[in-house]
Amino acid sequence: MIFRALQGIAGGGLQPNAQAILTDAAPPARRGMAFAVYGMAVVFAPAIGPTVGGWITDHIGWRWIFLINVPVGLLILPLVKMLVHDPETFVQTRSARQAAAPYADFMGFALITLGLGVMQVVFDRGQQDDWFNSLSIVTMTIIVVLALTAFVIREWRRADPIVDLRLLRDRGFAAANILMFMLGALLLGSTALLPLFMQSLLGYTAMDAGLVLSPGGLVIMALMPIVGQLVSRVDARAMIAGGLCLSGFATLLMTHFDTHTGFMTLVWTRVFQAAGLAFLFIPINTLAFASLAGSKSSNASAIINMSRNIGGSVGMSIAATILARRAQYHQSLLVARITPYNPNLRIYRAAVQNAIGHAVPMAGLTHLYQTVLRQSEMLAYIDDFELMGILFFVCLPLVWLFRGAASGPRGP
Repeated sequence: MIFRALQGIAGGGLQPNAQAILTDAAPPARRGMAFAVYGMAVVFAPAIGPTVGGWITDHIGWRWIFLINVPVGLLILPLVKMLVHDPETFVQTRSARQAAAPYADFMGFALITLGLGVMQVVFDRGQQDDWFNSLSIVTMTIIVVLALTAFVIREWRRADPIVDLRLLRDRGFAAANILMFMLGALLLGSTALLPLFMQSLLGYTAMDAGLVLSPGGLVIMALMPIVGQLVSRVDARAMIAGGLCLSGFATLLMTHFDTHTGFMTLVWTRVFQAAGLAFLFIPINTLAFASLAGSKSSNASAIINMSRNIGGSVGMSIAATILARRAQYHQSLLVARITPYNPNLRIYRAAVQNAIGHAVPMAGLTHLYQTVLRQSEMLAYIDDFELMGILFFVCLPLVWLFRGAASGPRGP
């Protein structure tokens, strides 16, 4: 846990910084294409990650998944040193801030670290500890509420906050954060469920599950440059609405999965869902930064990435909770139909007994119990996919919150 925390501390700022650099470097007219190129790089790793990671896990060992980061990091260090430089205006602004406030807001940093860190533990352990029936979960939830409330009050009042929450007063930026939160929840929730479904109910290996997910990532990569070109020519709100509808429809198609669903059906359904996602991230990011001053790009990038990450944690936690509890619910319904007075039960037991043989007298009941468990879990997956598909469509009204947001940047 300690090393995982260190990894988060070291790597948590990489994506917001990269996005802020792009926002500062690209003029507004080219910002959509800049986000597209950035998006291709960001999507490439998740596209090949499940397959490569599955192969490494199956053939070498899961520890090597972490070790392959070492040569990549060693390669990136000199490139960053040579290619990434702070613009002069940023250097001047930083010097002025250091002169006005020599010390960083360590109290604010401590509050948000405590609040978000404990929140992640709550999400990770909630279902395992039976949520608010657990004293530890209740205690940690109180800590989260108190820490984040104190953080918001402190940062809102400071002239030079560590996180400029006042940016959320901008209507377009606030709408973008809400959408990013929902997308993080829906995307990571469904991405976490699919491999679990394939491995637990369909018998797929980790590599096979990765082969199902990877084509979706490759489709996003292929569509990113197209979306980057379209975002400067087509109403971004229409693209977001279309992306939400396509991804929502594809997720609802997953409710037709069963324990005999074929490989290509899984692949194409994931591809359709991913195609919709390609029309979401670039337009949302473009609209999020459109009405903000250029000097606010670093803070804005940090906030919008935090919204997506928190949404992802919430989505995976809710998906796991629904899966476990709905499986119990469906199991109780199925078991209620298994009675000695049900003629179908006698037919089923006779068929299983004949197929397996009479040497094992309880074989029919054992097979029946396993079938009930599999089918109740399958129905729980369907419930999860149905909820996520509906939530994609629920997000549609948020698109129109961008109405009234400025269409261009306000200045440096």
